[in-house]
Amino acid sequence: MTWFLVAGVAGLAVLALSLVVDGLLEGLFDGVSFLDGLLDGLFSLPVVAGTVSMLGFTGALTLATTDLGTGAAAGIGLAAGLAAGWLTWRLTRALMGGTTAATPRGTDLVGTSGAVVTAIPTDGFGEVLLSLGGQPVKYAARSTVAVPRGAEVWVEETLSSTAVRVRLVEH
Repeated sequence: MTWFLVAGVAGLAVLALSLVVDGLLEGLFDGVSFLDGLLDGLFSLPVVAGTVSMLGFTGALTLATTDLGTGAAAGIGLAAGLAAGWLTWRLTRALMGGTTAATPRGTDLVGTSGAVVTAIPTDGFGEVLLSLGGQPVKYAARSTVAVPRGAEVWVEETLSSTAVRVRLVEH
């Protein structure tokens, strides 16, 4: 039973190590063509850790709770370890392959409405409060006509990363 527990704890240690040195093995073997993609897949540290831990702990649990011998416990542990390794591989592939939403840009503001927080003089700058990616943001704003504080405006174009050209919304 001791060997099974040692394997389980060793698997947990490898898992902890994978959190610290993730990708180290891949970097060590860069340029070895037949290993390309192998170490970030089935033989990644999390997969190996899951397999070894499950093998060890399942083997120890089998020995402690049944009258089966060491060979049967090792077989059951190996089956459970391989299942855990496969599941870990599938889950890490799903998590790593997921896409993220596009990062909002200032050009995404064109056509949105906002409110003037600092009056905009004719051909001068004021400030408007807009919503970018669901978050309120304050931009410098220009307009061809004077726009009073509190007025609703539409963004016509982005002038820079911090400035927009707006037009007054007529009600």
